[in-house]
Amino acid sequence: MMGEFRGLLPLLLYIKYMKSQHCGIMGDMKAKYLIGIDEAGRGPLAGPVAVGLVKVAQDFDWAMIPGVNDSKKLSEKKREEIFNSAKELAKQGFLEYSVKFVSAQSIDSKGIVSAIRRAIAAGIVELELNPEECFIKLDGSLKAPAEFNQETIIKGDSSEKVIGLASIMAKVIRDHYMLELDTEFPSYGFARHKGYGTKNHREAIKKYGFSVAHRQSFCGNIEVVKD
Repeated sequence: MMGEFRGLLPLLLYIKYMKSQHCGIMGDMKAKYLIGIDEAGRGPLAGPVAVGLVKVAQDFDWAMIPGVNDSKKLSEKKREEIFNSAKELAKQGFLEYSVKFVSAQSIDSKGIVSAIRRAIAAGIVELELNPEECFIKLDGSLKAPAEFNQETIIKGDSSEKVIGLASIMAKVIRDHYMLELDTEFPSYGFARHKGYGTKNHREAIKKYGFSVAHRQSFCGNIEVVKD
């Protein structure tokens, strides 16, 4: 049995602590909408970072879109299937989503943390989220603006479907964009590695130098061979 509190201050501190432990659960239960937020492309050497936001009603039926999980745990084919299902559900009004990009140049000038923060803010504006109606669940170390009730969950893209779907939307839309970049800059193999630092990608940078799609601040250990 819990030890007896002595005096008012310990009791108030305990109440404050318990509220901090349960505010995420209570906020979740009272909210009209759940919002999931996750990013894709934090670590690549090239291409934008993408932040996905998904908005669903509190009673959203996840049976309508089976298989949602962390995008990294799904095959490309499965991600595409879920992505297409989500787009159809959005057309029918069952959910809303937004994916926002921040460019390599902005990442170089402002940093990746600032880039992700600005993308989150832009997605919130696009979805016209009302802090009084929403509870936001974010993956990893992500944070929403302070006026929103929110919970950051380590590996939330695996444990929370609304975050998992946000990760899938961000990943698929970013991958599609990297395919477009591959046609513009065919020397780097963006279609294969999506901008990540594979051996072939690093060798291509050494040979051809940087394109406008590259995050030069991420490539400090790559020496470009000059003619």
